[in-house]
Amino acid sequence: MEKINLFCLPFAGGSKYSYRLYEEHLPSFLNLIPLEYPGRGTRMSEPLKEDIRQLVNDLYQQVEHKIDKAPYAIYGHSMGGLLCYLLARKIREEGRMLPLHLFITGTSGPAALSRTEKKRHLLDKKSFIEEVRNLNGSPDEILQNDELLDFIEPILRADFKVSENYAHIRHEPLDIPVTVITGTREDMKHEDIRLWQQETRKPVDFRRMPGHHFFIFKYPYEIVSIIAKKLLVHHKSYQL
Repeated sequence: MEKINLFCLPFAGGSKYSYRLYEEHLPSFLNLIPLEYPGRGTRMSEPLKEDIRQLVNDLYQQVEHKIDKAPYAIYGHSMGGLLCYLLARKIREEGRMLPLHLFITGTSGPAALSRTEKKRHLLDKKSFIEEVRNLNGSPDEILQNDELLDFIEPILRADFKVSENYAHIRHEPLDIPVTVITGTREDMKHEDIRLWQQETRKPVDFRRMPGHHFFIFKYPYEIVSIIAKKLLVHHKSYQL
């Protein structure tokens, strides 16, 4: 029985281990494949990349030998959500088999990200850590440990630089279904979230879940359930 691959892209500061909670709730027809950015996790020895085009090319190299062998979807949170969209565009440009679905959490539409006024990667260390703390995504044991902070700060700065320097250029919309889930207490405007509709011809399924930016840690079962229900239709069709 053929499984559907689900490529998962980490958020800023994250690694391939960021979606372990998702794996616990995965149905049997889905195969979760977490991708890894350079400079963290299993690729710690590699230099960090601060250019979004380099990151997209890196992600493409990780999936290019897998995308024609089995049906697949792509999921990403925050910075990973933006890269999810850009990776799909890169795959289209290369003329390869497109994903069945894009799943994006915690991210405004690319057109909104392109005009963000926040430049957190330029802040001094104290102000930068305060911004990270406000996102409610890092445990206090990290934020209060100088050695851990010194380790993770350059990774977060590089990732924030990638997102905050992103310059959006309008392209032909994708012809791929997209589901966008955001937290009710996230710092983003409703109209900016709705800008995702510019990026696909298919009607975007916009959903909300209670919580701040890292609501995904509280609702892994619910998020995986949404993904599974969307992809189950495709799975059944591949078995006919």
